[in-house]
Order: sequence, then C-alpha cells, then structure tokens
Amino acid sequence: MSLGVRLGVVVMPVDSWPDTRERTRELEALGFDHLWLYDHLSWRHYRDRAWHATMPWLAAIAVSTSHVGIGTMVANPALRHPLTLAKDAMTLDHLSNGRLTVGIGAGTTGFDASTFGQEPLAASQRAARLEEYVSLLDGLLRGTVRNHSGHWYTVDEGRIIPGCIQQPRVPIAVASGGPRTTALAAVVADAWITLGNRAVADPDPTEHRLFLERQLQCFSDSCERAGRDPDEVRKINLVSATFSAPMSSIEAFVEFAGTMADLGFTDVVVHDSRADDPALDHDPGLIDAIAALAPSQPQ
Repeated sequence: MSLGVRLGVVVMPVDSWPDTRERTRELEALGFDHLWLYDHLSWRHYRDRAWHATMPWLAAIAVSTSHVGIGTMVANPALRHPLTLAKDAMTLDHLSNGRLTVGIGAGTTGFDASTFGQEPLAASQRAARLEEYVSLLDGLLRGTVRNHSGHWYTVDEGRIIPGCIQQPRVPIAVASGGPRTTALAAVVADAWITLGNRAVADPDPTEHRLFLERQLQCFSDSCERAGRDPDEVRKINLVSATFSAPMSSIEAFVEFAGTMADLGFTDVVVHDSRADDPALDHDPGLIDAIAALAPSQPQ
C-alpha cells in the first residue's frame, strides 16, 4: 500500500545517547524518510527532566545514520542568531552528507521566549523577526550576504565557508500558521510546515481537515502572488502531539495520511511513541506499522 506521502518522525532528545543512537538507527532501518528534533531548551513536561541540546544531538544522529533525512522542527529565533544557525546548518550538511533540512519558525510565547531575560514578543513582532531571519539565513547560506544591518539582526563580515553540500544551500522549511508567515514560506522556503489549528488541542478530524484546506489555499494564493508554483514546494504536515485521532490505530493513520495526500501534502511527520509522556503514549507497534507502509528511499 502506498500512502502517497513521505513519512518522518520527531525524536525527543531526552534519552541517553546509546538509546537514542539505537532508536534512530531503528527508525532509519524501518524506512522512515526523515527524522526531526525540536529546538527548545526544554519542552512541556520535560522542563525539569533530561533534555539535550539540539545541534550536538542532531550532529550525533547525522554521523550515526547513513541515508535518512534529518532536520530541525523547528529552529528557534529566540535562541539562535541567523549567522550561528547558518554556520551550524552548513556543518550539519557536511556531517550528514547532504541530508539536512533546516526547519525554522517564528518562536512561541513559552519560557524559551524570555530565558535570556528578553521581553516576550507579540505575534506581529515574531512574524516580522522571522521575515528578517529567514531572508538573512537564505543569503548567508547561499554565500550572497556577508553584511546586514536590520531591525532585529546585524552581521559584519559573516562567512559561511566552505558552503553547503546541497546547492545552492540546504533546504529551508518555514513553519507557519497565519497569512503573513505563510506568505514568507511561499516566497523563500523549499518546504512549508503546518500542524493545523494550534488553538485547538485535540481537534475534530473533519474540522482539522477543513482548517488545513483553508491554510493550503492561503499558501497556494501566496505562491501565486510570488510567482511560484505551489507544487514545487514540499508541504509538511506535523501531527500535533495532542491530536489523538490519527495515532489511535493503523487504520486511522492510513485514512489520515490518505486525506493529507489528497489535500496536497507531500510529507507527514509523527512523534515517536513514549510511555513516559501522556501525549505520546500511543501503541509503540504503531510506528513500526506506519513505517511498513512507506518505501524507504535514500535521501
């Protein structure tokens, strides 16, 4: 059976390295197309528990696997300067031999937003920051920008040498929900990421599909205004950790993935099962069953 979408898994950076290495190799062997790490200092109920740093953990995964794609879901502007992220991304691209996708989002209002003592930003400010961030990241990774003086960021003679293995740069995936950041994805990104309506914790599947349809239409309209073919941009649906319906059974997931493919999504990303996390405590065998439906294709 073909689901019509590529499949990925979010792996929490909370276990020991030997356990993580074994699990990511298992997920690669099962046939998943890509593996992702969140970019937080911690996340939800893990705040007072083990949580390893994103970039070193992703680097270790890169050199411990051979063909599965890797990426950030998503890099956090509250924590990373664009020049630092560009240098990290270029290096990870080399470590993975060209398997990296840099996911980037606007950031949230969680504790990551103020951990350096800064005031949390309003949604419009986060969107404006993301616009400058992604434009600057794009230029740095391409090697076309070395200097920048903007509202949010300054770069003085920033060099990303020797450059990325993937050319003209590593793919950038922009996570967005609103019209402004979706328009940004339509202009710059190689992939667009959405999880649907973030305001609803566990949405009704029909309402979820209708919401995604509206988002997809907004994205297509934005691509049209930008002079881009929306079919040239990967569309990644991240299944929210609190969206229970798709992960209730393999039959439910097959139906969900088929709906996503019919809507026009190219990729679906789920969370690996965790018995210690109530939101992710789905049947561990479900991940194996999902992988069995997707052909393994080296990146």
